[in-house]
Formats: sequence, C-alpha cells, structure tokens
Amino acid sequence: MTDPFVPVRPRYGRGSLADVLPSVLSVLGVPGAPDPLRLAEELDGVRRVAVLLVDGLGWYQIPTATPYAPTLADLAATGARRLTVGFPSTTPTSLVTFGTGDTPGRHGVLGFRVRVPGTGEVLTHITWPGSAIPDPLEWQPLPTQFQRAAAAGVTVTVVARPEFAGSGLTLAAYRGGSYRGAEDVDALAAEMLAALRSDLGPALVYGYYPDLDRHGHLAGVDSTSWRLAAAEVDRLLDLLIDGLPADTALLVTADHGQLNVPQEHRFDLDTDPRLRAGVTVVAGEARVRYLHVEPGAVDDVVAAWRSVLGEAAWVATRAEAIAAGWFGPVPEAHLARVGDVVVACHDSYAVLATETDPPFEAKLVAYHGSYTATEMMVPLLVVRP
Repeated sequence: MTDPFVPVRPRYGRGSLADVLPSVLSVLGVPGAPDPLRLAEELDGVRRVAVLLVDGLGWYQIPTATPYAPTLADLAATGARRLTVGFPSTTPTSLVTFGTGDTPGRHGVLGFRVRVPGTGEVLTHITWPGSAIPDPLEWQPLPTQFQRAAAAGVTVTVVARPEFAGSGLTLAAYRGGSYRGAEDVDALAAEMLAALRSDLGPALVYGYYPDLDRHGHLAGVDSTSWRLAAAEVDRLLDLLIDGLPADTALLVTADHGQLNVPQEHRFDLDTDPRLRAGVTVVAGEARVRYLHVEPGAVDDVVAAWRSVLGEAAWVATRAEAIAAGWFGPVPEAHLARVGDVVVACHDSYAVLATETDPPFEAKLVAYHGSYTATEMMVPLLVVRP
C-alpha cells in the first residue's frame, strides 16, 4: 500500500470520483454518456444501478474497519478499484464532483467554506439553505448526472437524511432525482431497495450514509464509536446485497478518507500574529486553508506561512495552486472562490482557526481536506447478485 502521507493527484477523467456516474449512465444506456471506468462490459445486462456513498470510508480506512466489517473486507479483497477524489478532499466538494461528474474548478464548490466573491461573507456549504443567497442553481451552474439520466428516461432516486432535503448542497449535487428521506441504516436500505423494485425500466438509486465520517471527526478513526459505525456500514451492505433484484448492480464508494491529528501537530492561525498578519478572510478548513489577504500582501503572507509551517504544509498562491491542476480547469467566474493563498497540510498537521471557525471544530480528533493518499484515495466496490 502507498505511503499514507504521500501526495496524490486527482485522476480526473481516468479514475476519479467524478467518473462514477458518467460510467453508470453508460451502463444504463444514456446516449452520449462516456464510460471512463469501463463498467459497461463488467455490468452487461444490468438495468438498475444502486450507488452507495459512505462518507469518510477512504481506502486506508478499510483495513482498520476489517475486524468490524467482514462483508466490506470481503468486497475489498475481491477486485476493488481505487479512485481518487477531487481537491480539496472534503464532503461538499466531493458530493458535487460526484453528482455533476465534473471537476471542482468547473462546478465551483471549491471547498468546505469559501468566500463569496466581492463580500466578506464565508459560505459554509453543509449549512447552506436552498433558498438562500447565493442561489444553488447559479453558484453551481452545471447540470447533474441525475438530471442527464432523468432526461434520458432513467428513473432517478436520491435517498439520504430527511433534513438534507432541499438544502443548497443537495440542490447543487443531486438535483434531478426524486428525494426519499431515511433516518438510519434500516430506512436507508429499505428506501433504496424499494426504489430499485418500483420500476422495471432503467433506474439509478443513490444512497448516502454520513455516520462513519461523523464518528471519525468526533472521536477519531478506530475509536469505539467509529468501530460501531463501521459495523453499521457492514450491516447496511448486507441488507442491500441480500435484497438486490437480479438485474441490478450495487456500487459502493466514498467522498474522502480521514486521519487523526495529534495535538502537537496543530497550528492556530488566530493565536499566532505571524499567521494573522495581512489576512482579511479565512476560509477552507483545518487541513486546507484559503487565505484572502490585504491588497499587495500575498508575497508577505506566503513567506510568513512558509516560515512558520515549514515542512508541515505546501503554501502556494492561487495561481500556483490552479496551475498545478489540483482543481481541474477553473473558469474566471470561480477564481475568486479560491483564496489568494492556499495552504495544504502535509503528514498529520492541521491549521486551526479558533476565533474564526465554530469552536467545536478545534475539538475534533480526525480531519481531512488535503491531498495525502489517506484523504484522496477511496474504493469503488462493485456487487452483482
């Protein structure tokens, strides 16, 4: 297995999370849908596809989960593929990358938090009301793969927590599918299977399970509560596999991995004047920061952050980060959503913002967002009954 801290570049168009749904649409016969993952031959005869996305189930979390998730371990041992997510390796960016089948630069959901250009406002994508400004349909302008599928006659269903229905992130990532709420594992499996059985024609059913990521953040990867959540993932897989109709395939993937950050690897930009100097707006999250700076201060901020963080992070200008290809192509309309300075943490380091971010975030145990293999690599598991 690759060094868990080695940088991994997104494989857009040749093995990334963005490639999953285009390939699924190809399997389902949607005209013009590409098949970058070459699923059509493997899934010949399949008319209905279920895709389960487990938040936080990175490739490097599978061995840790194995003692508590035997079905997951068996699936991973028999032909699992490794995909990369996009950058940053964070839930909002990944869910919209998955839903649109496109790169973060093009869809514009470029981080957990981003500054709304021309304002001092910072948009937190996971708490974004669907009726709020910015309008989700304008902020994320691309059609989703769910819309493409529905337009081609595929029955499309999205199953996730009831409270996510109609949110800005849901509209940005999943618009085009009918929405079913599911509170827990049993309801999620039941609603996904009911949607698969409700139509004999081509169908796409997407399900989202958030709890593994939540327990990783709160208690740490391999904590007692994380292990229990891994066991629940396994129970969910068992329920789905046992109930799959004959002409159906189940795909299992994730939005990112996760790693524990020790206290001695935590910087705090709000308590270090060297890191605060020249910075006007802080966005991003602990593993990848976007810094918006005073006019003319970019070089000074880059120099100060490089001096303080040293080998703990890559500190780059916006132009350098975009030129490096992490986001894919970034149109002019989305450029200002990226910080003037981008800070991507190495190893198990993080940069907190104890006066800027919600207080609970500094108390988290595990984080993600940067470009290490642990955060960037996720599985693609394929199951046929």
